[in-house]
Amino acid sequence: MRILLRQIVARYVDRHHGGQALPARLWDSQAPIREELFGVERIEQHARSLAAAQPVTPHRLRGLPLAGRLAENATVLFACHRAIAQAAEAGSAITPAAEWLLDNYYLVERQIEDVRADLPAGYYRQLPKLAAGPFAGYPRIFGLAWSFVAHTDSQFSADVLDRYVRAYQEIQPLTLGELWALATTLRIVLIENLRRIAEATVRNRTARQQADLLADRLLSVGDATGEPSPRSLADYARAPLQDAFAVQLTHRLREQDPRAIPALTWLDERLAQQGTTRDTAVQHEHQRQGAATVTVRNIINSLRLISDVDWTETVERMSLVNDVLATSGDFPEMDFATRNLYRSAVETLARGSNRTELEVARAAVEAAAEEMEVHDRHADELEREGVMSRAFALEPTATATSVRGDLVTDGPFIEAKEVIVGFYIIDAPDLDGALRVARRNPILQRGGGLEVRPIAGERTV
Repeated sequence: MRILLRQIVARYVDRHHGGQALPARLWDSQAPIREELFGVERIEQHARSLAAAQPVTPHRLRGLPLAGRLAENATVLFACHRAIAQAAEAGSAITPAAEWLLDNYYLVERQIEDVRADLPAGYYRQLPKLAAGPFAGYPRIFGLAWSFVAHTDSQFSADVLDRYVRAYQEIQPLTLGELWALATTLRIVLIENLRRIAEATVRNRTARQQADLLADRLLSVGDATGEPSPRSLADYARAPLQDAFAVQLTHRLREQDPRAIPALTWLDERLAQQGTTRDTAVQHEHQRQGAATVTVRNIINSLRLISDVDWTETVERMSLVNDVLATSGDFPEMDFATRNLYRSAVETLARGSNRTELEVARAAVEAAAEEMEVHDRHADELEREGVMSRAFALEPTATATSVRGDLVTDGPFIEAKEVIVGFYIIDAPDLDGALRVARRNPILQRGGGLEVRPIAGERTV
């Protein structure tokens, strides 16, 4: 089965990736993405340490792709699911981890399709890439997500993630694009982890089948003296014995007739050469199966939870840019669409300059405060002179709603490069008097313009 899976993957990669080999270093390990389990405070400390140890490239890079690995994972998971399903249909016992994959494979397929749609190549290229370490060339947010998955045993919690990302940003702020990519990146890592455990599950099942075949041969074909056939054991003379193989063979041969004793002696000798024993192999295999079950269950549940989270609220809670903008005016009271327009403007300005998003946001807030102070002073002057009756500032044009007959649409009535941002109602004896007041408006010193128009009438309710 192991060879079959690799052949399937190789054909898929050749067909869909022009025969180019996928980056190998990060994908060499077959071990589950599982490290020491951290509590909330410990994972916050880890986030700060991680941020200090993860330099990003000074210039925007295309980086190493994740799409190829995702495609390979989809192919491997499909093959593993098929192998497990065939075993279950044949009446063979399967492990709890295999049952989880069998029962929830439809969800995994849907998640893979969602990831492909949610992280287009153009968006991926804009994400900051790491300059060093095992994730060099990959997006910084990918390394962040990988570490989160590893130290939570793939168990997603929105609150823990919020604190983890916030702690990371105490040392190294993340861009808005990275925060929006976090949900998709977490799913990429979870799918990678599921692939590793699924492969191990199929691999270990194959080892148990091989142990059963050997046991059948030893118990039914052994010679009269009870010695194991050299031919029966020859196939296992060189390659290291897997724990799953050793455990299954022990299970089959223990408490059998005396013909099995020489085979158990051979097994003990082979395991001793590997620095282990049958009891240790049994213990490790049971621990591995238990851990695999917990991790697969966590992965499946986490994929569901990530889909259920309101990421608009989550990103806003995590965003340092949002924190800066929230200090200005009535930004917190705006609706999400309007707040997102402000954040998008910050993101665009930063991308086209040598400033970070936080620097742009702070500069924008400072400029807005200065502008508001200038206009407030101007309004105070007009009010003291008895010229101004009222003054109003308008929300951005994107918040407008236009009505044309029976048609109601979002946005301004007409598309224009110049828009009305506010208006004054003043008392002036004639047009010349109104123009004298208009020429004093600070907006004229900032490249803006004014339109002076008389009020045709007034109705008070």
